[in-house]
Amino acid sequence: MKLDANRHYLPMTKDDVLTLVAEERVKFISLWFTDITGTVKSIVVPAMQLENVIENGVHFDGSSIEGFARVAESDMVLVPDLDTFTILPWHNNDEERTGRLICTVHTTTGDPFIGDPRNVLIRALRAAQEMGFAFKTGMELEFFLFYTDAYGKSVLEAPQDNAGYFDHADEKVQVVRRKMVSALLDIGIMVDGTHSETGMGQHEIDFQYSHALVSADQMLTTRIALKTIAAQNDLHCTFMPRPVAHQPGSGMHTHQSLHDCNTGENRFADVSHEYGLSEIAQRFLAGQLAHARGMCAILAPLVNSYKRLCTSFEAPVYVTWAHVNRGSLIRIPSTALGKEAHTRLELRCPDPSANPYLAMAVMLMAGLDGIRQHLELPDPLEETLLMRNRGRLRQVETLPTSLEEALEALRGDDVVMSALGPYISDRYLAAKQQETDAYNRQVTQWEIDRYLNRY
Repeated sequence: MKLDANRHYLPMTKDDVLTLVAEERVKFISLWFTDITGTVKSIVVPAMQLENVIENGVHFDGSSIEGFARVAESDMVLVPDLDTFTILPWHNNDEERTGRLICTVHTTTGDPFIGDPRNVLIRALRAAQEMGFAFKTGMELEFFLFYTDAYGKSVLEAPQDNAGYFDHADEKVQVVRRKMVSALLDIGIMVDGTHSETGMGQHEIDFQYSHALVSADQMLTTRIALKTIAAQNDLHCTFMPRPVAHQPGSGMHTHQSLHDCNTGENRFADVSHEYGLSEIAQRFLAGQLAHARGMCAILAPLVNSYKRLCTSFEAPVYVTWAHVNRGSLIRIPSTALGKEAHTRLELRCPDPSANPYLAMAVMLMAGLDGIRQHLELPDPLEETLLMRNRGRLRQVETLPTSLEEALEALRGDDVVMSALGPYISDRYLAAKQQETDAYNRQVTQWEIDRYLNRY
């Protein structure tokens, strides 16, 4: 996107993009989209084809894409979103200079494809707009960096550093993080800050608040950018939720708020409320609590996600909310006096393996359901839940403890299923059931060590 004199975003036009491509001597255009699991797919075209691509899209066969069309109806069209144009800084020589556009997927008749995750989020945002709301989000992205061997494979016993939470890391660590942040800034992704996390080799990057579709596009881009910069420095960057058993897991805490479509006013703020939450915020929060278990298979989508949830340090276990309790599912961050416009909810169960489009769509629709249904917000649970005996909290609902349990909760949640739509929900459940079935067939080293000689 481009900015006006007041730093407001203006939509990009075809002429804007073509002019940039010519001025920057861009040679190639990479067209990105995702399958239902959030894996980035791409088609690269010569820059000379860009005008035709903007006007007519690019046809491709979607039959082999996870969750896309059957062979009989496989022809799809990529339609680029011009506001997503950027030049990828890691292709910086004259021969390889590459621009990037994120696309939505359409059918050959011109209709948005119901199996495209980006279209699912766009549909949810329109539902919010019809209620007078714009949905804004900001993420805290955690990830691990490991050294690689001579074949480029990650060495889990060799984390990039031994720094702890907010420790001042070695200069060689700082250099890589600065390169990562510089690359993000170069492609228009605004970063609030970065620091070492609790685990060895674990890092966090915090992103500025933005419209949810922009945030989702940026998260997609960030994962590619960080992996690319890491590889250029002989490192492997992973967004696997818990790659090492004796280290904490990686989360993607997501801050959220609803804003007035016309004025931009934060509709979550109310200084007269004990927690600074308006009635709309309370209903939205109640909706997310009500659908927390149903959302989990989307927000924590891997078998490995449940090695983080309910087990890893400070990962949420209970479906609760609080102000200062970092073990709660949803936290209400403090806002300084006069900064009530920053009032937001921090959802703590998403992890960085989630498809950002589907994740934000179900978060939004769960919250909107709370507003529509006038759901009552339960009392907060402020006391620390970490290390507490679960027997004393028998009445408090817990998050799923496995992907299998999360899929069952998803099947039973009509609001979350409706947010995905019948096409994606059916295919997502099938793909994830396959994943959990394959996992359940494995015989692990732990089982061999524990049982082989005992029985």
